[in-house]
Amino acid sequence: MIDIRGSKVHGNMVSFKMLATVLLWIALPWAAVATSPLPASSPESQGVSPARLQRLHDYMRQATDAKGYLGGVSLVLRNGRLVDWQAYGYRDLGRSDPMRKDAIFRIYSMTKTVTSVAVMMLVEEGRITLEDPVSRYLPGFDHPQVLVGGTADAPKLRPADKPVTLHALLTHTAGYPAGLNGDLQAVKLMERIDPHGATDLRDFAERMSHVPLAADPGTRFGYDGASLELMARVVEVVSGQTFDRFLQQRIFDPLRMRDTGFSVPPAQRSRVVDITTMDKDGRLAIADGPSAAHPGQPLNAYTSGAGGLYSTAGDYARFAQMLLDGGTLDGHRLLGRKTVELMMRNHLGMLDPPVTQFSDAEGFGIGGYVVIDAAGRGQLGSLGQFGWTGAASTYYTIDPHEHLVAILMLQHLPRDDGGKDLPRISRNFYDLVYQALQ
Repeated sequence: MIDIRGSKVHGNMVSFKMLATVLLWIALPWAAVATSPLPASSPESQGVSPARLQRLHDYMRQATDAKGYLGGVSLVLRNGRLVDWQAYGYRDLGRSDPMRKDAIFRIYSMTKTVTSVAVMMLVEEGRITLEDPVSRYLPGFDHPQVLVGGTADAPKLRPADKPVTLHALLTHTAGYPAGLNGDLQAVKLMERIDPHGATDLRDFAERMSHVPLAADPGTRFGYDGASLELMARVVEVVSGQTFDRFLQQRIFDPLRMRDTGFSVPPAQRSRVVDITTMDKDGRLAIADGPSAAHPGQPLNAYTSGAGGLYSTAGDYARFAQMLLDGGTLDGHRLLGRKTVELMMRNHLGMLDPPVTQFSDAEGFGIGGYVVIDAAGRGQLGSLGQFGWTGAASTYYTIDPHEHLVAILMLQHLPRDDGGKDLPRISRNFYDLVYQALQ
């Protein structure tokens, strides 16, 4: 019991200042002070210049001012030590709730790397191989067809020249419609089948079994979400667990990723960042969708292995550091070293050139891009750098050469119609991180 008149607690005298501090601490929510996701060190002790990091901080403050993004979180690890972790701006459209380091973001396609790790865990257990045809695990995929002409109303099909393998799904070389030149009718046909309207991953896979390919497997890179949804269903079939349960037990719990999942508990939803887009008048507005209107709700009706996760910068930093450390973190080994090495190599060698549709300087591994031409990429970085992004402006990179992890979390859906929008700042962010290395 606290005796304010005598400033006495259990017989010990304390100052009113100390008492006020205690009362303030009690009044704050437990999560108001974010816990460091990894051991922290001074930047200079890990070869990072504090003065040059200030350039990053100044840039991010400007990028999240009243005319910019609502807010963001940046995080930098070097040699497994946390050297920089900052929150900028605000969490909400009203710019009344300051951004927190432990704010929760919709990470969308950064989910794909997590799904890829889940798949590679099953490879390591000998339960699947990358060259297995998907038809071995999912019904309806025995005889893939390629759309070679006609229209969505009267398609002209022929048998694919090879089966769709798990490797092709993981590397986006299965040939599914991806919005590339010549994909228009295949995309229309896929939209009619509407796999994304599925209620669960089983339903998604069943619908996808009726979707024709736009190209033969292994003949092109075409980034699509459907391939990773199919891989999530394979994880369910092979493991005998729902996809969310597998991720929770095999990845999130061992890595102590406490704020990562397909929905956010109601008690923590005040930490979810508003997701914005630019309206026709050039002003920030809340984006469409149930998660935008009700932050923390599932992003899909099914547990999407392509883009369904919420996470924090701190949680994803632990996941990324596990990969940088060769599959292990804090005594928990999720993957073997050689498996992670394979994930971070370019798997597009069968293509000429062996690059993605997004950059002539980037190939693709298992779960992310791989830098194969550091100079041609036009930004600071390293050969062999690995990473990916999410649709709502979330980014991460893992650089084995520099023993570096860099993460930027924003929450904005860019316009793709050429209308007025906020500038893309990921290149600036990475340049500012790399210029600080000593």
